[in-house]
Amino acid sequence: MLDFSTMPVFDREIETAPRERIREIQLAKLKEQVAWTYDRVAWYREKLDERGVAPADIRTLEDVRLLPFTDKSVLRETFPYGLFAVPLDEVIELHSSSGTTGKPIVVGYNVHDMDVWSDCIARLAQMAGVVPGDRAQMAFGYGMFTGGFGLHYGLQKLGCMMIPAGSGNTERHLAMIEDYGTTVLIATPSYAMHMCEVGEKLGFDWEASTLRVGLFGGEPCPPKLKQEIESRMHIVCTDNYGLTEVMGPGVSGECLASRDMQHIAEDHFLWEVVDPETGDPVPDGVEGELVLTPLDKQAIPVLRYRTHDLTRVVTEPCACGRTHARMQKVRVRSDDMLIIRGTNVFPSQVEDVLAGIEGVTTHYRIVVETVGGLDSMTVHVELKASAFSDSFEEMSAFTKRIAEKLKAVLLVGVNVKLVEPGGIERCLGKTKHVEDRRAKL
Repeated sequence: MLDFSTMPVFDREIETAPRERIREIQLAKLKEQVAWTYDRVAWYREKLDERGVAPADIRTLEDVRLLPFTDKSVLRETFPYGLFAVPLDEVIELHSSSGTTGKPIVVGYNVHDMDVWSDCIARLAQMAGVVPGDRAQMAFGYGMFTGGFGLHYGLQKLGCMMIPAGSGNTERHLAMIEDYGTTVLIATPSYAMHMCEVGEKLGFDWEASTLRVGLFGGEPCPPKLKQEIESRMHIVCTDNYGLTEVMGPGVSGECLASRDMQHIAEDHFLWEVVDPETGDPVPDGVEGELVLTPLDKQAIPVLRYRTHDLTRVVTEPCACGRTHARMQKVRVRSDDMLIIRGTNVFPSQVEDVLAGIEGVTTHYRIVVETVGGLDSMTVHVELKASAFSDSFEEMSAFTKRIAEKLKAVLLVGVNVKLVEPGGIERCLGKTKHVEDRRAKL
């Protein structure tokens, strides 16, 4: 049996600190963060003034409840730089994620923020069994998505060799594992499963490969899927969690001793779990909506961010020796967001695109399923009678045009299926637009 207490810890002093010390650090940072935000961000200063709350009113961690919640709508209302707290010439990197209205959520990082981000990633990588000298192959896209760059910087900080392969071209990924002696794979779990299947068809010997660890993110990884990938690839897989709005990946990570929970980087994030309907705190260990306040963000500070992710948090000691609280892996959201191959997709985005296309009705249906180990999304679009044609070429061109418009907004390719007038089932009450056929493992 493994002795988890002897395994490497990236920052042992902080990660194994007594709970009392962790709370002291959080309170000191919370006071500084609220003062920083109040002084530098007009939107928050106005909201706090409306509540009659001053930075000096934050005397305990529970006083965080005096602060307003923040959600995606705030970042869109202030697009692109309205929440920034530093001059733009101090921002050394910009990232964004797609939004339901077409406006992305934009976040920036200064030198301090990048150091915190890479520190959080280095910690979660070490938790997963990654060590200095490992060769880490990136199967995330780089672009504006935070996942690729965040994990790249953190793994380099830990002392790993980075192989920036990027997304796609599975056969090339397999060749790189053999050619470069890759030991760590960074991917979405669905893409890792796809790599399993492609590799097996090509005769790739997973058991003999140098690959040892899988760092997964971008989408949930159910236990049975993880077990299957571990069995077929002969590696150890761990999940990590994060959001663009609060930093990116690195908020929490899974250690090898607690496979269904993830340690929160508590010295960098103050967590709350609230009732998603009322916003009131729920008892310790009870499931609710996760709310996060980053304690070290300078470029774009965010207070009490509502993640819409449902989880529970426990503070009991872990067998790995780390004392930071652990959150249950997120399997359910309180809103309607879908995660398709690591990309956030909202039904309302589809609705907005279709609303701007002549010849289609307001009725649509989204079907999500797993095809060849990867998520596949098909949008069923109902035609108006005036748009129907007997010409195969015309209908094919129309289908392609809709698919291109959807991809431009969703940032992920989808299939489009045209449906005859009246072909989309009508519902009494709230319409169900999404049918998720992916296995609930």
